[in-house]
Amino acid sequence: MRRCLIPVTAFMLILGALQQNILVAGPPRNIVFILIDDLGWADLSCYGSTFHETPHLDALAANGLRFTQAYAACPVCSPTRASILTGKHPVRVDITDWIPGNSVPADTQHRFLQIEDQNQLPLEEVTLAEVLRQAGYQTFFAGKWHLGGPGFLPTDQGFDVNFGGAEYGQPPGGYYAPWNNPWLRENRKGEYLTERLTEESLTFLKHRDRHRPFLLYLSHYDVHTPLHQAPGHFEKFQAKQATAGPAPAAIAERRGMSTARQQNARYASMIAAVDESVGHIIAALREQHLMETTTIIFTSDNGGLCTLKTPGPTSNLPLRSGKGWLYEGGIRVPLLIASPEISNPGTVTDAPVLSTDYFPTILSLLNKPQPTGPSEDGQSFHPILRGEPLKQARPLAWHYPHYHGSEWTPGAALREENWKIIEFYEFGDAELYNLAEDPGERRNLATMEPAKFAEMREKLGQWQRTMGARMPQPNAAWQPTE
Repeated sequence: MRRCLIPVTAFMLILGALQQNILVAGPPRNIVFILIDDLGWADLSCYGSTFHETPHLDALAANGLRFTQAYAACPVCSPTRASILTGKHPVRVDITDWIPGNSVPADTQHRFLQIEDQNQLPLEEVTLAEVLRQAGYQTFFAGKWHLGGPGFLPTDQGFDVNFGGAEYGQPPGGYYAPWNNPWLRENRKGEYLTERLTEESLTFLKHRDRHRPFLLYLSHYDVHTPLHQAPGHFEKFQAKQATAGPAPAAIAERRGMSTARQQNARYASMIAAVDESVGHIIAALREQHLMETTTIIFTSDNGGLCTLKTPGPTSNLPLRSGKGWLYEGGIRVPLLIASPEISNPGTVTDAPVLSTDYFPTILSLLNKPQPTGPSEDGQSFHPILRGEPLKQARPLAWHYPHYHGSEWTPGAALREENWKIIEFYEFGDAELYNLAEDPGERRNLATMEPAKFAEMREKLGQWQRTMGARMPQPNAAWQPTE
């Protein structure tokens, strides 16, 4: 397959601007992007968790900017990961489900047929890593990729090196070596995956070319299942769990059940391991005097695993539901940023941002031209870092026309200002919420606000038509139940 990167004209503009920034504007900006798998909005202490403990991330928030309304572009991993790397909505790149997705039979139980989307990020897509590498940046990747296997690996998409990234959605050999991962050979028997990925990142920082800027993309497999006991952390949370008292009753969610309180010791230990990893990375940056020239972005690819056939390992309350669902608990994620532009450390912003926005924001931080065309799905939130207001220039919309193991069924959602509509195609209904008054989405206003309901439903449909979103097709074998 012929490799396609960036059109020549666009590439020359990008390269010229970046080279000018590197050669004229003083020390260039480094980027550290830390992506956690399935980390929930309420999973960090600085977001209100009283069971989990995240001192290093709390310190990052205290020295940077904390977003309370940051969103993933999809409630599952692969589509969001594609949106981060390309600045495009998952619908644009035709990755709308985790890769390869659930296999849904055309039986009497499913109203719609399975939609077959892409099983890899196409090579024709221009990634952030490609743009930066072609402008002289060192590009490092470690951890979960989940955007394709051989031929579509991080090293095929702009990264110089790859430790552990492939088609896997979770560690193929678990979290303790041997990994059974051809792209990550174990250094010692029984080593812990999160610690190993951190070690590789620290090694890169230590031995990098110090005359060139870098993109360090650390994409942890944690806190995705399988749940396990993270070394050095589990016992503390096991003791904490023992004194927590009986768990409150699970919350019914259509066909699923949601956890009502955080008190899973194994899950808490996994979060603590991630927190420790971030602490090591920041310590290395400080030791090498890089904090004044580095932007650190920490976030998650979707909401925490809260809702399943039986309750999941975490709770996203006060937000509703979790991973796989288009309620806030499934798409709202933690976002912490430390950057030289932030003049008032510890600031909290409620400005809504989407995972498509990281690409153009990073380009803006590097003083480089923004792409034109479909990649404008993202909007730079650089002004927010400077303490300036940002007017939304596009809708916040989600299209998830698939069945998911969380008991989600095909649907879509759109947010405009504080109004949000969610379509449930399987059930033939929709719900309307005012997030300013009801962030937990408990009061469906569909019948009480018929005009707004009709307006939002039409706007969602119009967005889908404009984007060319593939809609679920009826399954002739389906039989409705009473």
